[in-house]
Amino acid sequence: MPRKRYSPDEIIHKLREAEVLLSQGQTVQEAVRQLGIAEQTYYRWRKEYGGLDKSQAARLKSWSAKI
Repeated sequence: MPRKRYSPDEIIHKLREAEVLLSQGQTVQEAVRQLGIAEQTYYRWRKEYGGLDKSQAARLKSWSAKI
């Protein structure tokens, strides 16, 4: 099964969904299972994209692709 690659917009959307689920009292394990991602992926995304909006994330990805 090929790996799914998420765009920066999709990542930020999933992180926001996770924040909502966590604020509703779900654990991280329950939230990531509902989103269909691994727990390690959630923490990696949160480290890289946490606090960014969509335009900032797109700029970050385009800048890192040039390097």
